[in-house]
Amino acid sequence: MKRTIFIISCAALIISSSSLIAQSNYKIANKIHVEGEGGWDYLNVDEVNGTIFVSHATVAQAIDIKTGKLVGTIPDTKGIHGIAIANDLNKGFTSNGRDSSVTVFNLKTFEVITKIQVTGQNPDAILYDPYSQKVFTFNGRSNNSTVIDAKENKVVATIPLDGKPEFSATDGKGKIFVNIEDKSVINVINASTLKVEQHWPIAPGEEPSGLALDNQNHRLFSVCGNKLMVVIDAETGKVITTLPIGDRCDGVAFDPELKRAYSSNGEGSITVVQEENSNSFKVLETIVTQPGAKTIAINKTTHHLYLTTAEYESAPTADNRRPPVKPNSFQILDIETLK
Repeated sequence: MKRTIFIISCAALIISSSSLIAQSNYKIANKIHVEGEGGWDYLNVDEVNGTIFVSHATVAQAIDIKTGKLVGTIPDTKGIHGIAIANDLNKGFTSNGRDSSVTVFNLKTFEVITKIQVTGQNPDAILYDPYSQKVFTFNGRSNNSTVIDAKENKVVATIPLDGKPEFSATDGKGKIFVNIEDKSVINVINASTLKVEQHWPIAPGEEPSGLALDNQNHRLFSVCGNKLMVVIDAETGKVITTLPIGDRCDGVAFDPELKRAYSSNGEGSITVVQEENSNSFKVLETIVTQPGAKTIAINKTTHHLYLTTAEYESAPTADNRRPPVKPNSFQILDIETLK
């Protein structure tokens, strides 16, 4: 009898231990409903003012992080893609793809300051570089970047790129990195000379979209259409390693304290990659999110992750065409880090 009890106890312990091992480090803490219809793209977190900015069809919407309530709307941002934040200037900047413009607004009042025409077509990703106090738009249809003096709200340069630009990152010390989707390279821009100075192939990665940077260990994380995250040395351009990620990725974020990179995959998942040291990386887990949640932002203070998506009328088609969206279902997924 004692032997039987011992065996049962051991079995129970093994099952319990397996359950603990399988337990996720994350949970969906909230689904923040956001009014309005239409598509979405990038989002960004203003930690200073406690705001999440989301792109939503023809407007940018400002959501209070604590309450989840809509606190402001930046209008007339036709075909909006991204939002850049310049806390030192109290300004936000949106990239408006349909009319090839940038809307400048006040981060606290959300009032529009001005609108600037860019020197390219379909500005997609947008970046504020605090080192140079310049805004860079990455223009998807004209293969170039428009540079705006963020203090004066004036275009100061146009930078030719190797191909179609996607997301970008800054090291805050004079280097801007941008994925070139159709050439599978990273262009490195000098923020002072406003010229491309490096061209780094990222093979075996193909069609890179999202890009994030570990600025302490000088590692870039480029997520690619062939379901790979490519880790690159941000000083030399050398490919360090690759890791498998989910399908239809479009964004990546990096948590500098936890040393984790997060690939947001449109299939409905986040691939979590742990940086063990500057040359060692592993897939920690896969978080189940929701189909369509393809872009991501992080609050580096609270470690919460935010993704935008909506509910669909049906499953994606075999050729990955997006089905119709259910009316009034747009939302922000608020994912909490448990450990």
